Amino acid sequence: QVQLVESGGGLVQPGGSLRLSCAASGLTYKSYAMYWFRQAPGKEREMVARISTVDSTITYSDSVQGRFTISRDNAKNTVYLQMNSLDSDDTAVYYCHFQGGPWGQGIQVTVSS
Repeated sequence: QVQLVESGGGLVQPGGSLRLSCAASGLTYKSYAMYWFRQAPGKEREMVARISTVDSTITYSDSVQGRFTISRDNAKNTVYLQMNSLDSDDTAVYYCHFQGGPWGQGIQVTVSS
């Protein structure tokens, strides 16, 4: 059974940082490009970052470019999202994902003073 479990979210003040983790199981993890998505209240789910498989090519949305860093550890079947300089627009539920895979429960990130 394929499972993605996100962790590391929470409440942070504007300008702060968080690191999200996503542990994958039940799949040949290193064969999949991995994504981070987010969904803010009343908005559609949007892709935040993508990291490919072999060469770890990385893509970011314009809204997080320069502030967020995606990385992966294939030995641990885990993908990370380091988020810096957070602001209120980053408040959302964050999900990790791979194409064709299930959506996990996500993890709440709230940026507020």
